Amino acid sequence: MNMMQIYDAIVYEPLYNSIVFFADLFPGANFGLAIIATTILIKFLFLSLSKKQIETQKKMQEIQPKLKEIQQKYKNDKERQAKELMEFYRTNKVNPFSGCLPLLVQIFFLITIYQIIMKISATGFSIDSSLLYPFVSNPGTLSHTFFGIADLAVPSALFAILAAVGQYFQMKMLIKMQPEKPKDAKKDTDEPDFATIMNKQMLYIGPALTLWIGFTFPAGLSLYWLVSTIFAIIQQQFILKKKEVNP
Repeated sequence: MNMMQIYDAIVYEPLYNSIVFFADLFPGANFGLAIIATTILIKFLFLSLSKKQIETQKKMQEIQPKLKEIQQKYKNDKERQAKELMEFYRTNKVNPFSGCLPLLVQIFFLITIYQIIMKISATGFSIDSSLLYPFVSNPGTLSHTFFGIADLAVPSALFAILAAVGQYFQMKMLIKMQPEKPKDAKKDTDEPDFATIMNKQMLYIGPALTLWIGFTFPAGLSLYWLVSTIFAIIQQQFILKKKEVNP
């Protein structure tokens, strides 16, 4: 079995069947509602991974002052600085790269959802019964008009803008997680604050990329991204409030 067959068996076909399964449950075999239900299912399956990402981001922001101290102390010895930083991460049980995994997973599923949308669109929104599991009923032809708001088979400016706005507010929440500096605080290091720089860049780059995707690809993709972002915002809010109550 090659990699493509493995991908089809463990990712593509399960997602395809999930969309068809949910579409069969909704009146008119609504493709949009099936995408929403599948998106929520994906988010629940990776709930613990997303939770870990949020907690890591919060922890990284809390330890920024100490990281800057290390950068300043060993600013003339980059090799020693790197070793001290890695040791500090290890001691505090923080993996600075763990936050990338959930994003990669989300992009991976975004690509798969896109492939499914394009396949179903190419067949006139008829279902390929050869891909269905025995327990999944074939609803026939899916309705690709989302309550008269948008045709999920073509780009939608409305969904693109909504998804971009959602992405902006999600990034805004992450930036607000950073501890505030006193107004009279002096800069204690001449090392660049990469976390702050990256956050400020992503505050605009993320929404801009989402907007471009929304104006370029079928609206079904923007719908998936919008629902995924809303779920992430709710999850972030819940986790952060819970930590405030039980620090």
